[in-house]
Amino acid sequence: MLEKQLRMGLTFDDVVLVPRHSNIIPSEVDPSTQLTRNIRINIPILSAAMDTVTEGRLAIAIARE
Repeated sequence: MLEKQLRMGLTFDDVVLVPRHSNIIPSEVDPSTQLTRNIRINIPILSAAMDTVTEGRLAIAIARE
């Protein structure tokens, strides 16, 4: 049952971006991420919930975006 709820997630090592021409207009791209059913963040970046990785200032800055 749990397997049906899990979606694919990618990490930095899973993605390779090759620079080239694109017809996509940057201002029309939606980089937001649905973090939970009730929480949507406006940037596609999450930081680890570890005090040695994410200090308070970074957590606040990410939340404000």
